[in-house]
Amino acid sequence: MSTLGRMRLGTAAAAAATTVIGAGAAAVAAGRYASDMVLKPAPDRPLPGDPRLTVHSTGPGRITLTRSLASLRPGTYGLTGAGAHAIVGPVVDDVPHPADTVVRRLERVTHGTLQPGARMRLTPQVHIGNPRDALGLDCADVDIPGELGALPAWFVPGARETWVITVHGLGTTREHPMVLMPFLSDQRLPVLDPAYRNDPGAPPTADGISHLGDAEWRDLDAAIRYAIRYGAERVVLHGWSTGASMALRAAANSGLRDRIAGLVLDSPVLDWQATVRALAAARRTPRPLLPLAVRAAEGSTGLHADRLADAWVPDLLTVPTLLIHGPDDTLAPWSASRELAARRPDLITLHPVPHAPHAAMWNADPARYEETLRRFLTPLM
Repeated sequence: MSTLGRMRLGTAAAAAATTVIGAGAAAVAAGRYASDMVLKPAPDRPLPGDPRLTVHSTGPGRITLTRSLASLRPGTYGLTGAGAHAIVGPVVDDVPHPADTVVRRLERVTHGTLQPGARMRLTPQVHIGNPRDALGLDCADVDIPGELGALPAWFVPGARETWVITVHGLGTTREHPMVLMPFLSDQRLPVLDPAYRNDPGAPPTADGISHLGDAEWRDLDAAIRYAIRYGAERVVLHGWSTGASMALRAAANSGLRDRIAGLVLDSPVLDWQATVRALAAARRTPRPLLPLAVRAAEGSTGLHADRLADAWVPDLLTVPTLLIHGPDDTLAPWSASRELAARRPDLITLHPVPHAPHAAMWNADPARYEETLRRFLTPLM
């Protein structure tokens, strides 16, 4: 080959290599972007399975929505969007309506107005505000000393010496656990409902991202210490989603784990990689980039499969545990909960809930959920 030919071949190879490197760098950058979208969840950002629904009309105690699998879900939900919030109950079948719509019971409008044409979504976070204004419960605003600063919390008093500490999860705030506060108050159980790092009003972290419970559990540990300091003899940790992951970590690692009487795990995130993939896909990340989003999440958080799995090694579980989950959860795999329950049948009671999206087990059937919870809590009070 001539010298000129070799020069041309080298130039072409260099250009091709630059193109490949550039494409690779772009793919990595896209993976990091998708990871940031997943690890910086906002309460007003829909989770997978939360499609927008159109309000067609409202009437006394009734609301008509676009017909979909979401609007046909059984149970009670918040309805939020378009500067409005309402509480909607079960589907109403005996009211005439167009075939492409669904009529649900409208419990009340808590904020704004429901205008025809408004785009809304159902959410497991039913109430907004605080327990005093939303539910009429006696409530104190308290600050829990955390490692990053003061953590705002609501304390609902009760006569018993066992406190319930509630921990919300992905896509919600400490308003989410208010769905259970009337029930817990009726059982005379004190309730401590804290915010944790990166929540509204709570201290931010330097990276501003969720570690899916791996770092946040230390804020729950601070809440346990606060409860014991102010009179709790024992605590029950009730967590949803990543809040359930935090509860598992606290039960394994807290210096006060001997004061934990039980765990309630609602839709626990036990397979964080599957959760990251599901969230990234919901943010319209192209399928080929999903593995890069998982790798970027590992790099950002320091999480690895073995590290997070250590939090719920079945042999470390020492307290009665109620695990409430359902096969329709597209965010936290149901199979992981079944496997965990099967490995510790002596301590874990698995309560399956069909037709419920992530962290909406109470919403799907409030009465059944609360009766199951009552039976579990009674020996622990």
